[in-house]
Amino acid sequence: MPTEDELFSAVDALLEEVAASEALPPPAERRRLREAAGLSQAQIARAVDTRREAVGNWEAGRTEPRPPQRAAYARLLEGLAARFPAPAPEPPAPRTPEPPRTTAAPAPVIPETQPPGAPQTPAPQTPAPRPPEPQPVAGPAQPAADLPATVQTPPSPLTRPAAAARSAPTSRRRPAAKKAAAQPAAADPRFAHGPLGVLDGDGSLYCAGGLVLDCQAGSVPELVEWTLAEARLGAARLHRSGKDSDPLVAVTAAAAVRLGLPERLEDRRAMRLPDDHPVVKQIAREKWQLTQRGFGPWARVYRPAQGQQRRCVQLAVLPWGALDSRAWGEAGLLPPPELARVLTAYASRVLTPRGSTAVAGLELMSALRPPTRAVLDDPTGTWVSGPVPGSLTRAVDPAPPEAPDEHPVVAALFPRTHERTPEEVIEEEAFDWIREPELLTDPECAKPFAVGVDVNTAFLAAANRLVVGLSEPEHVKAPRFDKAVPGSWLVDLSGIGIDPRLPSPFTPHGHPPTGPAWYATPTVAYAAELIDTYRLPVELRPVEAYLRREAGPYLDPWYKHLAEAYKATMADLGVTADLSAAGFLEAMAGHKQADPGLAAVLSAIKSTVKGGIGKLRERPQGSAYRPGERWPALERPTWRPDIRAAVIAAARVNMHRKLVRTALATQTSPPPAGSVHFGEDALLPVAVLSDCAVYPAAGPSPLDVLPYDAAGKPAPGGFRLGVSPGMVKHEGTRELYWAVELLEQQHNPARHIKGDEPGPGAG
Repeated sequence: MPTEDELFSAVDALLEEVAASEALPPPAERRRLREAAGLSQAQIARAVDTRREAVGNWEAGRTEPRPPQRAAYARLLEGLAARFPAPAPEPPAPRTPEPPRTTAAPAPVIPETQPPGAPQTPAPQTPAPRPPEPQPVAGPAQPAADLPATVQTPPSPLTRPAAAARSAPTSRRRPAAKKAAAQPAAADPRFAHGPLGVLDGDGSLYCAGGLVLDCQAGSVPELVEWTLAEARLGAARLHRSGKDSDPLVAVTAAAAVRLGLPERLEDRRAMRLPDDHPVVKQIAREKWQLTQRGFGPWARVYRPAQGQQRRCVQLAVLPWGALDSRAWGEAGLLPPPELARVLTAYASRVLTPRGSTAVAGLELMSALRPPTRAVLDDPTGTWVSGPVPGSLTRAVDPAPPEAPDEHPVVAALFPRTHERTPEEVIEEEAFDWIREPELLTDPECAKPFAVGVDVNTAFLAAANRLVVGLSEPEHVKAPRFDKAVPGSWLVDLSGIGIDPRLPSPFTPHGHPPTGPAWYATPTVAYAAELIDTYRLPVELRPVEAYLRREAGPYLDPWYKHLAEAYKATMADLGVTADLSAAGFLEAMAGHKQADPGLAAVLSAIKSTVKGGIGKLRERPQGSAYRPGERWPALERPTWRPDIRAAVIAAARVNMHRKLVRTALATQTSPPPAGSVHFGEDALLPVAVLSDCAVYPAAGPSPLDVLPYDAAGKPAPGGFRLGVSPGMVKHEGTRELYWAVELLEQQHNPARHIKGDEPGPGAG
């Protein structure tokens, strides 16, 4: 029997079929609606899954959209028409002596990562109150061209009353510090006030674009009721078969006291309120529920859905550490208006936060590729749940070498105290390698500097176009290697010799393998590439493999979404793709100081990438867990350690490929056939840590290290300075003797070259 969500999806699909048969607005009106919302043709194209040129043709009347894009496009235009009605033909009313009504602000430009094509519902109708005198809100100043200092938002009974009369509802906006700060609400009128708000102790709820709402809730149930009934917060779904994001309310320390919450959590292990806490009892008494994780820094308060309407509010309790400083920096200490700007920017470009950035990274995968959709069953004529093509649709157990030690698959094969060998477990991790000091050449030692270059979002770049398994593993004996088939391979790569001044690409520590070991497909594919390129006398003969025949680029939407978020945030910080190499280095030198709030957004985006990949192999948590037992993460389709291994393997071999190409571009003679070795004049690193490589250099800049041809172009396939994922930036510069001292002490200079402090044991 279909579930409630499946029935709702079926209804949505039927509505879309009806919309596909309806007439669209004339071409000129289509363009007017898009421009009124501040959207680009590229944004529309991404939302309805077509090309930008097609949208231009629709607006010019040269062609008409066809299913399934027609239904999505019609729904988008319907929502925009509700928000931006055509101007009336009558002339404006003459000015009267009465105080003038403040005019509505033009809709700011929606960032290109904000999908605008979600289904729309009519906005709730409320009587228009008499406009009061505008009440300015203190905040950083901005140019008047960005946003008016005071504007009138759509009439609503929830906005703050004027200071003296407190009789007519008003809205208050403050100017945003940057153009990107004024994050707009989506075109969907249900979410007119943006995705989230930051609640302060005086009842001020700071929302998108500087809007301040008045919330007089004195308890958590009252706050949840008010948010769902009046706040108009939330975000439209990113995929037609996905779900809208629930509203988020970030609670400051003062607001927490007002709601009856303690200043800090006493249970530092469980990180949640005890079940007998008055707030938890109050929530239950008012017929609200909490998820199994209880009331912690990120609490989800909900009631079962009624009809198609979800009834859920996410709370982030800031004094309890909801915003981890490792991901968000000092964002949790920002004033509420500035924090609202920061969180809204992240929500608009990535996803409304609903936990740690790692949780957001994993949830974003499912939001962009939901597991199921409603499909029509022809024999019965009913709507049933069906898989979304290219998605992870069900939980599957890993192959034994892919499973972590705690997994029941491993517990069934080995005793608890057994330490698995490379022939029993796959170890695809990032580089942590240093060169032996005695392998430093005289020309290298004569250089005064050590310069670190760092790959931008290396794991994200590795996910681009990466084919991963979508199904359960199939065990195969003595298979023929096929780089197009994702999986895990037991193969001996010890015969592939690599110049000892480079790390081996087959192990995280960079030492050559000593025999057969398990590798993900990207690693074995790179081994085959080296064999072919350098005519190595080695033959790949896998002993066995666990292969996944159903495969696809599952992470492609995730890559595109986060890459756009990263580049858009960097552009707001003054670092754009059109800069020269020298201009890029100059912009990067001060980009974090340009806007600390957006610098926190950038940090959170990068943490979302790494955390999301890490969550694919989430390990058991909590003191109650016993080895060999299953844990909750195993029951979700996105628990896939094989995909994590493939991404990290791809990132590691991508790094090694750039190291090799850089060496080839700098040596004066080609390497001998049958060997991956380089001349003494080749540029080779002294240390590699994950996505950072440290090189000896004649000068302190990456421009003194990275090779360029006579035309000023970087070496093909090597490191290239720039802002896009996969390109590199300057990580730091120190004296070469400092790096050599760390090498002699077996410490990695790449770990410390960014900071101002010396490495362990260094003078």
